[in-house]
Amino acid sequence: MPIRAMTGRGAALLALAAVLCSFAASTQASELFVSNEVDDTVTVLDGESYKVLATIPTDQRPRGIVETPDHKAVLVCDGDSSNIDVIDTKTLKVTRKLETGPDPETLAMSPSGDKVYVSNENNALVTVLDYATGKVITQIPVGIEPEGLAVTRNGGSVVVVSESTSMAHFIDTRTWQVVANVLVDTRPRIAEYTPDERYLWVSSEVGGTVSVIDPRSHEIVHTMEFRIPGVDKQYIGPVGVRFTPDGRLAFVALGRANRVAVVDPKTYEVQQYILVGQRPWQLAFSPDHTKLYVANGLTNDVTIIDVSSLRAVKSVPVGRLPWGIAVVP
Repeated sequence: MPIRAMTGRGAALLALAAVLCSFAASTQASELFVSNEVDDTVTVLDGESYKVLATIPTDQRPRGIVETPDHKAVLVCDGDSSNIDVIDTKTLKVTRKLETGPDPETLAMSPSGDKVYVSNENNALVTVLDYATGKVITQIPVGIEPEGLAVTRNGGSVVVVSESTSMAHFIDTRTWQVVANVLVDTRPRIAEYTPDERYLWVSSEVGGTVSVIDPRSHEIVHTMEFRIPGVDKQYIGPVGVRFTPDGRLAFVALGRANRVAVVDPKTYEVQQYILVGQRPWQLAFSPDHTKLYVANGLTNDVTIIDVSSLRAVKSVPVGRLPWGIAVVP
């Protein structure tokens, strides 16, 4: 029926179909993939019931974990085996292994999914792999003990932080050259762009701060500190950082402080601290961003935070020393 001729019942049916489609999209099932550093496994949780769907054996010391842009696979770094396990998200089996060089800790993918960026902690390199073939495209020297990686939406820039050098290194993906080195606080762990990519946040675990960097000028425009009544400053170690898509809130995992900080990215003010498990490390959102998942390394569980109420509503056991989380819709 042409749209101009649709009236009454036809229009009502079309509206109902739209509502049903919207509802189906909002309730779309998801799965959580959690890397367990000590058990050499990845735990797969159902995104609604949070029941364990599978425990997938990996090579030694799985840490950094990401999903591919097409959601067909999850990649996990096996630090002590110097490779990446590729997990098929349908079969929940390891189907490939990519050689990375020594001690891969974290990884990121290009927006198109054709390249994998790997931080090699032991040899101060970022290794760039062709995802389809597994071949090394290039290796880029950076600071000592590189860890967290961030990629711009257009794929033109990659940032890696180096723990022992305490720097954020900006890499141009056209030339594979480091174009800027920004000194941050002690032992940086994670780099995360704000949703509009106007700023890059870098968490420094030992320094206890988050540095806000302007990626155009490569200058630090603000440094955030965290103060929790009754918690000694030495235990406040920022690691994972995530933003809501609208940029209204930021969440920062605070390590041995056993809390996640809720921050207003416009004012840099901490709105509240959410008590979670022991040593929260990495964070990930549900596909609809209504839930925030927190990997708690020392209580061997994942805390689920309701984003609307900013409350921890549930904790789910996983393997030993959970490190990272990837969520696949």
